[in-house]
Amino acid sequence: MKPRQSNFWKVFSIPLAIALISATGLFSALLDDGAWDTLSWLGLGIPVWISLRGLLRRRQA
Repeated sequence: MKPRQSNFWKVFSIPLAIALISATGLFSALLDDGAWDTLSWLGLGIPVWISLRGLLRRRQA
């Protein structure tokens, strides 16, 4: 019998990436102004964009 493969990375890879992007955005907001502000806006905006895209796509289907 073939051993069962772990589904851990299949299940948690995208949520983990979104969490890392969010944490980067939060941390960069604490550091300084200028480019750090841009990085924080991107780091906090990308997860919102992903969520809204998924929500709107689900409602249309």
